[in-house]
Amino acid sequence: MPLHNIFIFQQQQIPVVSKVHFLLFLRSQWQWTWTKMGLLSLCILSVLIPLLLHLFSDSIDLSRPSDIGLNHTINMYLTPGEGVRVGVWHTVPEHRWKEAQGKDLDWYEKALGDGSPIFIYLHGNGGNRSAPHRIGIANVLSAVGYHVLVLDYRGFGDSTGEPTEAGLTSDAVYLYHWVKARSGNSPVCVWGHSIGSGVTTNTAVKLLEQGKNSTDLKTSMLLFVSVALHCNFLTLRLTFKLGVVIVWHSNLQKLRTPLMILHAEDDHIVPFASAQEIYRIAEKAQNSDKRVKLVPFDRSLGYLHNGLYKDPGLPDIIREFVQSLMT
Repeated sequence: MPLHNIFIFQQQQIPVVSKVHFLLFLRSQWQWTWTKMGLLSLCILSVLIPLLLHLFSDSIDLSRPSDIGLNHTINMYLTPGEGVRVGVWHTVPEHRWKEAQGKDLDWYEKALGDGSPIFIYLHGNGGNRSAPHRIGIANVLSAVGYHVLVLDYRGFGDSTGEPTEAGLTSDAVYLYHWVKARSGNSPVCVWGHSIGSGVTTNTAVKLLEQGKNSTDLKTSMLLFVSVALHCNFLTLRLTFKLGVVIVWHSNLQKLRTPLMILHAEDDHIVPFASAQEIYRIAEKAQNSDKRVKLVPFDRSLGYLHNGLYKDPGLPDIIREFVQSLMT
């Protein structure tokens, strides 16, 4: 009997049920293979995207924000300490963009006193003030009608010096005082994202230590924290790229300023449970669910760690929060 006939004879003896099981097995293996490939691709992208953004932002001349389309933004440098110079972008409210064309630093400084709310944006780890998601936040706030000052801490972007916890906090406190000296009675809010959230709470506590009581802070320091926090869920500690640690727990217990926490449920870097724990501690410390708010963004939206600025409802969320501070 020819060999191929033997093969055919044997194939015919395989029960139908066995064939079905075999096909199901192949299908499950195929699905698992694609699942693994998908997970591997996400891991690779999570590494490559920040790297590409870092390379892209490092190629930009930060002294010329207009080169990347920020036509109502000016660059400036402040000196928060000896031998330290930090870069800052100041974006005026969008409705003043025509008026802002060709204006100098003096005009931008005076504009801070126009009565519009002011946001100081303290960004996260890596890159600089030109990162796309940071520009996205600035554009959202400007469109709502607010001033936005985006700081590159010492050691970031074109800012000089070495980044340390004390240094980054000092930079933020200095910028806050610089803004308050020029803004009259305009409300000043601090938006901290990721590592910047830790710097934000440090800044609030430092202002308290400098002698400002909680009543002063209610009107002069409006804390607005965008979370995707790089913190350990159990210890609430924030770790910098250079090993600097910010202890959140004690900061949150001391805060008496209005606090809003924004967090994407699908954050791939920090679990949503971190935001829930931070809310629990802050709400208990202030004994008020009106002064402390947690705003989740559904995982189906795909915002991950940096994409909250894409949410069409974000302007209204911010506007409502700021208006509640002014009543």
